Formats: sequence, C-alpha cells, structure tokens
Amino acid sequence: MIAPKTLLLCHHGSAGAAAAEALAWQVAAPGATTLVQCLVVPDLWAGMQGDDWLNDASTRDDFGRYVENMLEDDARRDMAGVEAHCQERGIAYRPVLRVGEPADCVVAVAKEIGADLAIIGPPRPKGVAGLRSRMNLETLARGLPCPLLIAHRP
Repeated sequence: MIAPKTLLLCHHGSAGAAAAEALAWQVAAPGATTLVQCLVVPDLWAGMQGDDWLNDASTRDDFGRYVENMLEDDARRDMAGVEAHCQERGIAYRPVLRVGEPADCVVAVAKEIGADLAIIGPPRPKGVAGLRSRMNLETLARGLPCPLLIAHRP
C-alpha cells in the first residue's frame, strides 16, 4: 500500500478511536505523511443547559461554560496524546476540532485538507458505556473525496 500524503484520522478518545489510531500507524510513513486528527464534538451538546434543575439564567450560563470547558479539556488531552504518538514516529501532525454532526464535519474537513485517506473506528458495541453519537456511514460514503478505512473492533 502506498502511504497517504494526507491522512485524516477521526479520533475522540474511545476504544474504537484507538483502533483507528493503530491502523493509522500501519499506513502512515514517517517523513511522508501528515496526519490530521479530526475531533468532532457532536452538536447535541450545544443545547445542554440543565434547564430541568437550574432556575436562573446566570446559573444556566455557568453550567454551560462548565460543560464547554470539560469538553475542551477532554479534546485537548486526546489531541495531545495523538500528537505525542506522531512525534515519536516522525509523522507530521495537525489537529482539527469541530462542533456539529460528525459525518458532515468529517466530509468537510476531508475536502478542506485534500485527504488521501480517512480512517475511523468501528461502531461502539451494544452494552459498552459511552456516548452513542453515530457516524452516518452513508454520508461518508457519498461525501468523502478519498477512500475510507474502518478499523476492526478491538
């Protein structure tokens, strides 16, 4: 397999994302590949205000900032980990953080960066804890300007 020049890795810290990262190391070539990590925060968080238990605008705003800060801290940790692995392997790294519908964001980023290959993790199995933000594979298949690799379940 010819190493991609621009590799889009969809990674958000889950076990499936770790499987996608492991696959990325198999296809990336040190000195020849730029790995672009796309981390998408699903837009379902945008409306998170806790209205059911918060009773004034100030408290609601404070809670909204708290949630945003938690998401931002999680994203920073995840991106720092992938960047460190890239540095260890001599692979150029570029992070991209988006908020929105995951598949639409991935397609848009792939087009913006001129991706040669996109890698995603497998769907989370039933019974495993975690956010069930599904990647719409039809949107990816129709919209990506490059091949898509889906890592197998770890």
